[in-house]
Amino acid sequence: MLARTADQGEAAGPHAGAQSAERAVGVRELLLDAHRFRDIEVDIPTQKPAIFRQLLLPLVVDALGFPKDAADWAKRFARGAFSDAEREGLVRYFDTYGGHFDLFSETDPFAQVAGLRTAKGETKTSALLVATAAQGNNVPLFSSRTDADPLELTPAEAARWLLHTHCWDTGAIKTGVEGDGQAKGGKTTGNPVGPLGQLGVVMPRGTTLYETLLLNVPYGKTRLKDDLPQWRRREREGDVTGSTATPNWQTRPAAGPLDTWTWQARRVLLVREQTADGSERVTRAVVAAGDRLSQVSQDHETHTAWRHESPVSYARRKGKAAEVPQIRPLRHRVGRAAWRGLDALLAVDRRSSDPTKTPADQHTYITSELLKQLSTTRQDYDTPASDYALQLEMTGIAYSSKLGSIEDLFFDEMPLPLTALDREGRTRGALLGAVSQAEQLSLAVNRLGADLRRAAGSDPLPRGAWEYPGEALLHALDPLVRVLLVDLREADEDIDKITAHLAEWEERAAKEAWKVAEQLLSNAAAPGLFHGRVVTRGDTSRVYRLSEAEAAFRKSLDKILWQRAERRAEQRRARAAEAEAEAAETEVPQPDGTEAQAPQPDAPEADSPDSSDNPDTPGAPDTPDPDNPTTEGPSR
Repeated sequence: MLARTADQGEAAGPHAGAQSAERAVGVRELLLDAHRFRDIEVDIPTQKPAIFRQLLLPLVVDALGFPKDAADWAKRFARGAFSDAEREGLVRYFDTYGGHFDLFSETDPFAQVAGLRTAKGETKTSALLVATAAQGNNVPLFSSRTDADPLELTPAEAARWLLHTHCWDTGAIKTGVEGDGQAKGGKTTGNPVGPLGQLGVVMPRGTTLYETLLLNVPYGKTRLKDDLPQWRRREREGDVTGSTATPNWQTRPAAGPLDTWTWQARRVLLVREQTADGSERVTRAVVAAGDRLSQVSQDHETHTAWRHESPVSYARRKGKAAEVPQIRPLRHRVGRAAWRGLDALLAVDRRSSDPTKTPADQHTYITSELLKQLSTTRQDYDTPASDYALQLEMTGIAYSSKLGSIEDLFFDEMPLPLTALDREGRTRGALLGAVSQAEQLSLAVNRLGADLRRAAGSDPLPRGAWEYPGEALLHALDPLVRVLLVDLREADEDIDKITAHLAEWEERAAKEAWKVAEQLLSNAAAPGLFHGRVVTRGDTSRVYRLSEAEAAFRKSLDKILWQRAERRAEQRRARAAEAEAEAAETEVPQPDGTEAQAPQPDAPEADSPDSSDNPDTPGAPDTPDPDNPTTEGPSR
């Protein structure tokens, strides 16, 4: 496995240098010296959660057990490395089960089924394993490969893509194999995508590999008898219930976290060949149907946030009744930055996505178990410290409507202040407020564009159109939000620092909003825009013109960034008072008893433009428009 090491072999602490070396290491060395490695290198981001779940996490937990409670977890984390006793436990585990990790074993290959074959003995190109390679219906745009082109994988590459297949493989039809009693006509149908393909994966990452392992291990779990990693369920004779070593598969619930992590969603066999230089390459493979999860259990699944939907809301959405609240994983939306879902990631307790709705008609979010436990350990044991450099890695895959191909891949990495996990903390409120402001600014820009289009005689863009100017604004705000996340990590709930960071955020956000707005206004050059156009709907008529669209945008900006507006108004009042004081000092008595007043500088009016950045002057009332594709939420 390719891993990044710390400088000069030293442990990579929170303030370690950016330089590091990459080298290939075995799993034994990787885990025993986990504190000396920063991270693992992968071919594509979706491989990382697959490797952690299918190999590293279950191996550590099976060898050492779950932390007993929050105190035990905090003690392990603060130590920064496996203890001597834990290292000895890992060595014993490798000595006992090391034979199960042989990728090309004739009798028990790792994560495969020995002798797996179709009725005709057919195999397919190894591109079947590689999500980014052209194969069958899965044809990436502009790919230069076809099924006829051989794809040679080194053993290390094949191992990574093997684990990736168990986690993220496409669904629908799979090849039928001998020994599979449920195959019909040489195939199986109705296969779901891999288990991670049904989630919006959220994986915490620390400053070292050891810390990352601890951050992804839940504490206080009662180990069930049948909760074993897949390499310890390899029976081929007798009672093979739950075995992953035979072609037969079953639909069942997971027995626990280890069973969930190492779920064998496919039955696979890698076919290797020797090249001219004597090295081994995987060129062919057999991929058949594997075990199916009957449900994704919130008790065992640790790497996703959840959506709880009321029966009333579910019935309205699906058109059929539901007797109990529906709980399902919250998936990422491709093309949407991860910080826009902070309301769900920070929901350490259940929070409504829309508090204006009645309890029976609303849905709630709850974050992953791993983030909830971080909230507890930080508050009760101050571990990790408030300024700890926690990163969240979010991954997901979007499949076609029939699940037979991959349409897009989601990956985002986001710094997260640990203080934001405090239920009533200032940091949490500040972050959620900034995210809400970003969304509302996007809607305000969209509304400006829609009003300008109406004034020109066109219809607004349809809902969800990619040309929405608000999407361009959100893209421009993305780095500003990430800077705010890092700044608030260092603020550590200090109200003065938080206020200063929010003030800086608002000023920068306003400037970015004006950049997009100016582009819209400068493109609106048609003469008719100045005179406007009357739009009548029923008994109501409204005139759309450029001046009113701009004025409405200015007013919206003041409502959304209301603290900035108050600061700027206070600055204008202060300048006006200063100008009056200076004028009073220059008054000169006249011989006839009258007083002459020196010419006064033009003091800016309270609502006059400020040259700093297209200031905000009050304009026409912000009349709601029922046909406008965007709406504006509350500003406070």
